[in-house]
Amino acid sequence: MDIGNKLYELRKNQNLSQEEVAEKLNVTRQTISKWETNQSTPDLDKIVPLCELYGITADFLLQGTVDSRAKETNSIENTLRKEKAKVISISVFLYFLSIIWIIISEALEETNENVQAGVFLLICAVATVYLIYKLMGMPKEIKEKDEKKVSAYKAIDNIVSLLFTLLYLVVSFSTYAWGITWIIWIIYALVIEIIHSILKMKENSHEE
Repeated sequence: MDIGNKLYELRKNQNLSQEEVAEKLNVTRQTISKWETNQSTPDLDKIVPLCELYGITADFLLQGTVDSRAKETNSIENTLRKEKAKVISISVFLYFLSIIWIIISEALEETNENVQAGVFLLICAVATVYLIYKLMGMPKEIKEKDEKKVSAYKAIDNIVSLLFTLLYLVVSFSTYAWGITWIIWIIYALVIEIIHSILKMKENSHEE
């Protein structure tokens, strides 16, 4: 693989645009584009900043030597993704468990409504605390990510999550249709995916 293709793949793996890389290296976007299309090669004084930005060695960039640091980084990132998936799965299971509790307690027709709501909220609280604690406790990824993009995603997710939580509680407590209102969370997941897809499409269009 030539240098241009390497630089392109490395940038894509870091989820960076040409403008962002250019800003970090104090060059123009056109310069980054020329590097990635092999119209020109990076000057010597840009090799080290490039390697630091992408977490690789000069040997790997110039000669294709396997970079143990890059391998280690990818391994850590994969571990983080797996751990995150496990945490989210457990939290979702607890949320579903809270719904199952409401369905069972209503079927028995002997459980006090306050007890029903209390146990339901307790399970939801445990799921939420576990989710937040685990995700916040995870080590940060080695590579520097696009902070603006990450913060924008988090802000949107938090707002949508808050709105759907309020909607779920209001609808559930006003109708007591606990066996049906869980569908709101499916709608929530779909809305989040749609929003993320729209944001990614915009990012791709900006890069082009």
